[in-house]
This record gives sequence, structure tokens and C-alpha cells, in this order.
Amino acid sequence: MKILVVDDETDVRTLFEQRFRREIRSGALSFSFAYSGEAALEYLHDHFSEVVLILSDINMPGMSGLELLQHITEEHPAPPRPMVMMITAYGDDESRRQALELGASDLLTKPVDFAALKERLLSLNQA
Repeated sequence: MKILVVDDETDVRTLFEQRFRREIRSGALSFSFAYSGEAALEYLHDHFSEVVLILSDINMPGMSGLELLQHITEEHPAPPRPMVMMITAYGDDESRRQALELGASDLLTKPVDFAALKERLLSLNQA
């Protein structure tokens, strides 16, 4: 399963590669990384049909994760399109409401519970 992780913190790549080392090695999960909403849109322009899931931070400089989500749903109003899970340091109700209204399937809070995320991703991969 191809996953695009969108976060302005570049160390997120190392974190995901460490936490999902076994799943990456086995080929169960494959990650690509974009460090801004704009970079994510560029990546999706060339790889849209490959990406099954987008994990996006909400609070980023420039284009926010919510704006990215809005672009994705406007450009691809009907499925198939990647599932989107938003990640935020602020688990406030307004962010959750906005994300779900814009089409996110879930909202995760930082720090990310990698054990729960791994379980969720592997169950999606088997579905």
C-alpha cells in the first residue's frame, strides 16, 4: 500500500522509516514524503493513481493540510481517490469537524501513537 506522508517537519521521514521498517522491507507498506501542501499536490499530479492513503499534518506553513484536503476533493470529487487521515498537534473539535467535512476519513493527534497507526494501516492494507 502506497502512503504519502505530508508534514513540514523533515525528521518525520526518519521516524516513519524506523517505525515501519519491517512493513517497508516486506513490501506491505511503501511511503513517500512531501514537506508542504504544495509539494504534495505536485507529487499527486504525477502519482495520484498509486497513492492509497495520505497522512497529512494540518498546521504547515503555506498551504495547510486542510487546504490540501480541499484541493484533493475539489480536483477529484468522486472516488477513486486516496483516503486522507489528518494529523494535528491540536485535537480540537473545530479541526476535527473541518477535516471530516472536507472528506478526511480520520483525525489523529500528535504525538502519533505508532502502534495504533500501524494496526490501522495494516488492517486497511488487508481490506
